[in-house]
Amino acid sequence: MINVQFYLLNICTMTKTQLIAHLADQLGVSKKLAAELVNTFIDAIIAGVKKQGEVRIQGFGTFKASKRKAREGVNPQNPKQKIKIPAMNVVTFKAGSEFKSAVK
Repeated sequence: MINVQFYLLNICTMTKTQLIAHLADQLGVSKKLAAELVNTFIDAIIAGVKKQGEVRIQGFGTFKASKRKAREGVNPQNPKQKIKIPAMNVVTFKAGSEFKSAVK
């Protein structure tokens, strides 16, 4: 198992570049290979959600496509003005049990 805890405790947010550098360091591979791994992982999740509507990674969580209904909103620059927000597809993430317990 890779020791991610110490690394993650030292930063507030992790960028894709930082994730790639961390994987390269932990796995002893080049940053180019680590970038390919990260990009392939992301592409697989996107393709799975697009095709099947859901990608579930046991213990980590579920990425799911859902439809958001059209609704009426407020223009933040002019709060008196109402605007129509169209219906759209969105992706949600629900953390898995292992992820939730690790964060607690």
